[in-house]
Amino acid sequence: MDSLITAAARALAAGDPLGALKRIALRDDPSALALRGIAMAQLGDLVRAKALLRRAARDFGPKEPVARARCVVAEAEIALAARELKWSAKSLEAARTVLEKHGDRANAAQARYLEVRRLVLIGRLHEADEMLGALDPAGLPPALRVFHQLAIAGVGTRRLRIGVARDALTEAQQAARLAAIPALTAEVESAARVLTTPAARVMTDGKDRLLLLEDVEALHASGALIVDACRLVVRDATTAVSLARRPVLFALARTLGEAWPLDVARDALVARAFRGKRADDSYRARLRVEVGRLRRELRKLARVSATQRGFALAPRTASEVVVLAPPVEDANAAVLGCLADGESWSSSALALALGTGQRTMQRSLEALAAAGKVQAFGRGRARRWVTPPPPGFTTTLLLPAPLS
Repeated sequence: MDSLITAAARALAAGDPLGALKRIALRDDPSALALRGIAMAQLGDLVRAKALLRRAARDFGPKEPVARARCVVAEAEIALAARELKWSAKSLEAARTVLEKHGDRANAAQARYLEVRRLVLIGRLHEADEMLGALDPAGLPPALRVFHQLAIAGVGTRRLRIGVARDALTEAQQAARLAAIPALTAEVESAARVLTTPAARVMTDGKDRLLLLEDVEALHASGALIVDACRLVVRDATTAVSLARRPVLFALARTLGEAWPLDVARDALVARAFRGKRADDSYRARLRVEVGRLRRELRKLARVSATQRGFALAPRTASEVVVLAPPVEDANAAVLGCLADGESWSSSALALALGTGQRTMQRSLEALAAAGKVQAFGRGRARRWVTPPPPGFTTTLLLPAPLS
């Protein structure tokens, strides 16, 4: 490479896209196009960046496989930033193989970390854990060590391993200081704030109390029977029953959990489970059917007993019943949980991350937009949705991921 290309590459590595563009903005050779694409990505123009990188990859041709592979990795990073989560994993894997074959260990590791981060975003934490276990950050540049530790922290917070996440963030902060890239330092600081802001409310004995993530972790280890309104499950220390696809059953479980150790009147259960319907004979009959289904679902965790005026929940082995709820209640809280990272998401990426249909996701986004909680820009396939992070609380528990 000539001196201008080398200087531009060093400027980009240091997080100075304007300094890089001063050197290669008017050049159209493949190396300059690739660096211009990376610079535009750092400046936030992701559409222009992707076009420049694709043009550079075409111009490099088959005789320069390493350069083309680097362009593929850079394009995948742009796709991740744009929350385009349906990229071809095969293309990224092929690029990583080429880079490893030619001794470019740093860019090969970057390809791995991009795939890990995508897996974390869509909640496939077991696969992300396996890929992280196969990576050794020793000897990598500080910036890549930051990515490694952020990935560990991301998996740790989703699985409520807060000690692991805190240690990873401490190491990430140290590596970010060595990298001396302001944007990277800001990303680490943003990730660290998740541990110091309220993550949920615990409702017990008729009182609400805000919890940090470490408090939620302690609650899960306490042996209490938890009706988790963040992930729509009922669990104790050893067993979890998902009611995510049974909204009526979860509404009944939550109502009984909030009243524990007292019972709940039948009319109150009808109003809560059936959305304010009048408690006539037909709805009381339906309530008996749904309570029977709830008994079957929770048979290993609790008993649902009939009383003179209604029903009561009694844990089989747990010492108490608590309800864990989001800090702010919203029917589309999971969507807000994804959008809270400050990035722009497409409806298809949100549907993939949350495991739902795209049309269902579009209806949720339209409802949030009507309430002024999200905004859209662009049209058609280029349409993206954004929202500022909800002030004062973390949305980690609303994101899709198994805890174990």
